[in-house]
Amino acid sequence: MKNLLAGIALFGTFALASAQTITFDKTTYEYGQIKPNSDGTRFFTVTNTGDKPLIISNVKPSCGCTTPEFSQAPIAPGKSAKIKVGYNTASVSPFNKMIEVFSNDPVNSRSVIYIKGEVTPNAPEPKPLTAAEQKAAAKAEKKAAKIAAKK
Repeated sequence: MKNLLAGIALFGTFALASAQTITFDKTTYEYGQIKPNSDGTRFFTVTNTGDKPLIISNVKPSCGCTTPEFSQAPIAPGKSAKIKVGYNTASVSPFNKMIEVFSNDPVNSRSVIYIKGEVTPNAPEPKPLTAAEQKAAAKAEKKAAKIAAKK
């Protein structure tokens, strides 16, 4: 009987250890001070650190001023995907917004990420992007547009 219980406990441990696991590069994106009507788009990187495919089923913002875009395509173990978050920078004010990310991670089926900053006319001018940053931004925008077109 002891061996049977030990076997069940051991099997349960392996079953839990063998799963998809959601990990974020950061859970809060700090915009800092930004000018009104500036680009409010930022990206969170999601990595599957488990050993089964991870599926993001929904990304839900806390208000209409925040617009997330994501793919529901499975993220293979060890691979990453981006969640594009757009914030409407038309209103001058500080902001701190919550975004819920729902996935098939058995431990963290609901994760929370945040964006925060301040829209102010007194914000410093943004530094110009380097050629590499421009290329990366264009690639990310193209990928996000392709994802949005699939919806």
